[in-house]
Amino acid sequence: MKRLIVNADDFGWSEGVNRGIVEAYRNGIVTSTTVLANGTAFDGAVQLARQERRLGVGVHLNLSDGAPLLPRWEVPSLVNEQGHFSGGPMKLVARMLAGKLRSAEVEAEWDAQIRKVEKAGIQPTHLDGHKHVHMLPALFPIALRVARRHEIPAVRVSIEHFLGWNGTLRRNRRSTLAILTQHARARALNWMATDARTEVERAGLACPEFFCGLTQTGFLDANELETILWNLPEGTSELMCHPGYRDAGLAASSTRLQMHRERELEGLKDVRLRKVIAAAGIELIHYGRIIERE
Repeated sequence: MKRLIVNADDFGWSEGVNRGIVEAYRNGIVTSTTVLANGTAFDGAVQLARQERRLGVGVHLNLSDGAPLLPRWEVPSLVNEQGHFSGGPMKLVARMLAGKLRSAEVEAEWDAQIRKVEKAGIQPTHLDGHKHVHMLPALFPIALRVARRHEIPAVRVSIEHFLGWNGTLRRNRRSTLAILTQHARARALNWMATDARTEVERAGLACPEFFCGLTQTGFLDANELETILWNLPEGTSELMCHPGYRDAGLAASSTRLQMHRERELEGLKDVRLRKVIAAAGIELIHYGRIIERE
């Protein structure tokens, strides 16, 4: 049996992103999303989640963008002089190697992010990380601990199962460097996270057997999605995506995914995909059903 979670990251980033994610759920193949507790459009995301009770909602653990939920003086190793998170995973790695990142502060901040989501009335289906920060070897055990503490049953394991990425290169020749860079990052993440699924199992938590979509981020149109669906392996897989609309909030932010999100949104709504899903015998689920027996 083939089961597929289609998870839209960055719920709460902006109202346009929120609107795109819900549209991809209502009119497309998205089944799940993860919310940024410190996102500028968090309240709007919560309101939409309450309207769409069948949409699985997890927590998008963040150390890379925006301001922490805890006061800056409680998490000084996580922030810059302006009191904002000090950058993406590579900067975090550099801070860890220099002994400047305190794991207790990471755990406290992630606890606060989860508590905010729970306080809003959402019982998270799973945890994942903004820019896959939760997969860094020193931080992954923290993600597992906070998941257990909050009785969250599942965690994303971002070990990419490469499905059709050669076709992505052929169809996007002008973006060869960008795709190869993303592919190299995925390979590096796979190398760092070799034992992650074993760690999840030891913690008594669940995760999909396969993960995909990292290499195709920004290029995930209907053709890419169709290729992935036809090549989906037996078992439970997660496909990561980033649908949304480019509004003023998104345009003003640092993310490179701007118009790319609208491209993904249109792809996720393409009517061909439902036909492929039926023909390939794929069951769409969200993380809340991952522990069900196949």
